[in-house]
Amino acid sequence: MTAPTTSFPHRRLLGLGLSCLLATILGCQEAAGPGTKPAAQAPAGPAKVKIGYLGLTCEAAMFVAAEKGFFKEEGIEVEFVKTDWDGLRDGLGLGRFDANYTLIMYLLKPIEQGLDVKITGGVHSGCLRVQADPKSSVKTVADLKGKTIGIPTMGSPPFLFASRALKAAGMDPRSDVTWKVVSPEVMGLALDNGDIDAVADSEPLGSILAATKNVHTIADQALDAPYRDEYCCATVVSGKFLARDPASAAKVTRALLKGALWVDTNPGAAGELSVASKYVASTAEINGHAIGKLTFMPGVTKCRDSILSAAREMKTAGLLNSSTDPDELARRAWTDLDGVTDEWLKGVQVEKVAGGGAPPALDPVALARLFATDTNFRFMCCDQCVSRTELCGQ
Repeated sequence: MTAPTTSFPHRRLLGLGLSCLLATILGCQEAAGPGTKPAAQAPAGPAKVKIGYLGLTCEAAMFVAAEKGFFKEEGIEVEFVKTDWDGLRDGLGLGRFDANYTLIMYLLKPIEQGLDVKITGGVHSGCLRVQADPKSSVKTVADLKGKTIGIPTMGSPPFLFASRALKAAGMDPRSDVTWKVVSPEVMGLALDNGDIDAVADSEPLGSILAATKNVHTIADQALDAPYRDEYCCATVVSGKFLARDPASAAKVTRALLKGALWVDTNPGAAGELSVASKYVASTAEINGHAIGKLTFMPGVTKCRDSILSAAREMKTAGLLNSSTDPDELARRAWTDLDGVTDEWLKGVQVEKVAGGGAPPALDPVALARLFATDTNFRFMCCDQCVSRTELCGQ
């Protein structure tokens, strides 16, 4: 019970003096109502955000977001930190990095095992392929039963995609095929020698093998249902970052999705920007053609659907624990953020750079010749990044 102030005027003055002192110390916060806490103070200046990156073609949207000022427009200051695949996954989970975008299938198993990250929006599709040796009897995915498939590593995105395609064709990917880890630089040679019957890879390595080894594609994430309607890569934020600063998590997601829209509108210019700013070691022409192999299509609702579709098929293919509920996993993997909606995206406008559209289409032979001119190019958004020297032995 509060004592009547009319009885103790000196205490009232003392109370007012202490209140003013407290207001000064706390930055002159407005008085809170009964039973409420003072509002938290916004940090001075732009929020600082760390983004882990690998230096790959498919990361163009994050480079664009930095160079075109999209992060700055959202009121955040970004620091890019280069890392490797394990460092990226663990760094996001432990909070050493705040955000990135990467492959949905690459994230779901770690999230099942407790990785503290959240997917927040879709960026692009179309990374992955399964291709067969033209000398073999393999003409469709169903023909792979009893055959040997070359993959960059167990658990890699090409392996996950191939496993889903096998299960969709009525096979058990754990027992109906033999998996063989083959370094990307010798995948063509392994096909020539009959060591493997097919490869699981991603663009543009698939186009190069089609040109140099005449392989034919039997499963294509860019063209085949249901994969063509799914996101390959999605924005992701650290759970610690999200809990600490959900407003900045939304801001970095919006900036990345705006970057994806810019890349979709200006793929050639995005390829040039990534190289000129030294994020990607390549030439602008090569990087632009590689970007053209992907479909940048920022979105929200479809990304949620893609997570659920991938989780269900990964469970069916035996890639998740038998006790895992894929619907619950998909819910746990996703978070909605303020202002990150399809409605917002519909209103986003980006510039169209003169001459910045897709480079002229090249046939596979011409494309392979183009890639053979670059000794530094790192290929794709998975873990099989190799140079022309490694791939061709030149």
